[in-house]
Amino acid sequence: MDHLNEQLKTLRMGHAALALDQQREQLSTYAELSFEERLSLLLECELLNRDQTKIQRLKRQAKLRLNAQASQLIYKEGRGLMRAKMSC
Repeated sequence: MDHLNEQLKTLRMGHAALALDQQREQLSTYAELSFEERLSLLLECELLNRDQTKIQRLKRQAKLRLNAQASQLIYKEGRGLMRAKMSC
């Protein structure tokens, strides 16, 4: 582990450190990208993982009985659900 990875982990950016390792392993894939593009990919990876972790934590805290998804809703007439109102 190098100094940069240690600094990322100290800043609690462990997923960015993992993404940096991936960029180093697959250099041919990332060689054509500019510094800003590569940095953007690292930060995007970190933010996505933080969002996923937050969603998982909130689901656990909610203690929902079922692990349902909006795509699994049944829109029968008697239920009063409207597909147009359910989409984001």
